[in-house]
Amino acid sequence: MRKESIQEMIDAGAAKIPADRVIKNGLLVNVTSSEIYPADVAIYKTQIVATGNVDAYIGQSTEIIDAKGKYLVPGLIDGHLHIECSKLSMTSFAKAVVPHGTTSIVSGLDQYVVTTGLEGIKEVLAEIDQLPLHVFWGLPFFTPYTLPQSNVAFNVTAEVHETVQKWPEVYGVWETVSEFVENKHPDVMRALELARDNRLPIFGCAPMNRGEKLNSVLCAGVRLDHESYNHEEMMEKVRKGMFVIIRESSISHFLEENMKIVTHLNPRVARRVSFCTDDVVASEILANGHMDKLIRMAIQSGVDPLTAIQMGTLNSAEAYRIDHLVGSISPGRYADILLVEDLVKFEIDGVIAKGETVVTDGKMSKTLTSPVRSPLLLNTMKMQPVQAADMCVRTELESDRVHALSLAVDFDVPFVRKARDVELNVENGIVLPDIEQDVLYATVIERFGITNVKPAVGFVSGWQLNAGAMASSCAPDDNNVVCIGTNSEDMALAVNHLASNGGGQVIVKDGEILGFLPLPIAGIVSDLEPEAMAKEEEKLLMLARQLGCNLPDPLFYMCCLQITAIPDFAITDLGVIDFAAQAVTEPVLKCSCSHGRIKG
Repeated sequence: MRKESIQEMIDAGAAKIPADRVIKNGLLVNVTSSEIYPADVAIYKTQIVATGNVDAYIGQSTEIIDAKGKYLVPGLIDGHLHIECSKLSMTSFAKAVVPHGTTSIVSGLDQYVVTTGLEGIKEVLAEIDQLPLHVFWGLPFFTPYTLPQSNVAFNVTAEVHETVQKWPEVYGVWETVSEFVENKHPDVMRALELARDNRLPIFGCAPMNRGEKLNSVLCAGVRLDHESYNHEEMMEKVRKGMFVIIRESSISHFLEENMKIVTHLNPRVARRVSFCTDDVVASEILANGHMDKLIRMAIQSGVDPLTAIQMGTLNSAEAYRIDHLVGSISPGRYADILLVEDLVKFEIDGVIAKGETVVTDGKMSKTLTSPVRSPLLLNTMKMQPVQAADMCVRTELESDRVHALSLAVDFDVPFVRKARDVELNVENGIVLPDIEQDVLYATVIERFGITNVKPAVGFVSGWQLNAGAMASSCAPDDNNVVCIGTNSEDMALAVNHLASNGGGQVIVKDGEILGFLPLPIAGIVSDLEPEAMAKEEEKLLMLARQLGCNLPDPLFYMCCLQITAIPDFAITDLGVIDFAAQAVTEPVLKCSCSHGRIKG
């Protein structure tokens, strides 16, 4: 939040107070007027106070920054991001993305919410306030996002919205999943009514919404959406007045397809389009960049650089109604400015964030120190140990073979799981996984000490593991422990290792811990340096490869199993979830022979 008084800023804007810093000899990329021209920029404290000829703002103590003919570009905005999916704390995440020009993020901080509640959120917001990074927080519309509702440490309800929507840190209602709107969920209806009364924008999650369903969501007040699975879907949303956000994450690649609404259908719609990464990991950021990568991809697709920069800055700010704060190099906005040598190559040379130089020659020049973490953030793993006997699928059918439902992951879109009918062996009432058919056990276990019931187990396909198990306590949308494996013993070991070590990600084989990444903060993130996190991610990836998995990111794909908001199936601590029915369904379908029967 801004700390300067309005009267102070009026005087600074009138050159009655000298600027703290002036950037000279730069080419201003003006995203509001669609121009590029020579201009200097004056900065007072955290804000821009003048552009153009700023000689009147220079005092004896004013720092002069020589841009040396480089382009001055507004700080980039990630329009929808689950920061916690990076497994990096806020401080570590800032170290990763600010050198790539990202100075603002819109996020629900939802994984912190469900694991630590509002008190945990206050700690995270205090951490963010000390960073060269803005996080515009949208209060989640409801938590958890799962249908039916899984068990988490904290639920965002209508009662929470009554109070928290009035917090100054709240900029809207986050990730309003269309199924909750369609069902007219009472808490969600109240949250949307409050947002209307409080004049807060409603951020949507409307994957595959077309026709009447899309109209209904729009009539509920949803302003924008980041979940279009092809450019025709996205274009319909634009035509019906939505702001749309193109997602290009570490595991979901939609920019090339969705950019066609600009490059193939109508270039004029570009001003309604912005960018987000949604879910991104450290190794991807360090290897390819963050929002700067999306700018480059847009340019490579045929969009001119100025339009691409608008899409990564002003467009997002306007969509979220924060353009009075960020999105352009204009008086009154935060001084978030990038220095770029070549707009086509779009490599970031320098970053000024919140009025301070923080990146020089592409490297962080400001030291960021993580805060001391409270027990609230460090003690979230409250689950009881599980037994190997709990990690299996049982059946009452008297047959040595049964048909079962396996959730088959889509290689290209990991959120999508289709039904796969598989025939599996039964021994002593236990339905066995089958690595030859690529059928594994999968379970999600509530980790907050709320239920302590035996795990519900199902089947998944697509990982092609030939041995062992893997588990994670960082797993949207509810961040319970998710585990898949070829056998019950290794699965139990993996789950119990996370329970006794404060959370993280682990890979097990033949009763041995092969790799473990601790995530001690809320069981979801770590204060590791981004480079160290990338190395740990690579270690786990190589171990998964050794077990036979060739998915792009085996652990991340596994973590998405809990997302019930996208067709056709998911799995939560309640069991296997049928998206269409929005209900728990049994993994065992029927006997594979005519004489099979139910015991008793």
